[in-house]
Amino acid sequence: MLANLAASLFWDGRIETTVTKAKVLRPYAEKLITKARKGTLHDRRMILRHIHDIEVVTKLMDEVAPRYVDRPGGYTRILKLGPRRGDGAEMALIELVEGSSVSE
Repeated sequence: MLANLAASLFWDGRIETTVTKAKVLRPYAEKLITKARKGTLHDRRMILRHIHDIEVVTKLMDEVAPRYVDRPGGYTRILKLGPRRGDGAEMALIELVEGSSVSE
């Protein structure tokens, strides 16, 4: 489930899910982005162990990871949206932070 959530996050840039899933997804996705930042073949294969969609891994390595080369961490942001209408589960929006802007 985490691999599918991470693949959707990397493909779309943001996903809406429950707060609990978002909190579990954050460290998982950030570790994959950290591996992708190096850009080696070994790291690509290590990411492919988790995410089996080659197109998503290619987008992660070629488009997403280069944005964060100068950023030491904190690639994602979780925004709480409120309760879901059907069952009242707390919903959140998890998104990739834009660019490599580091506050000084």
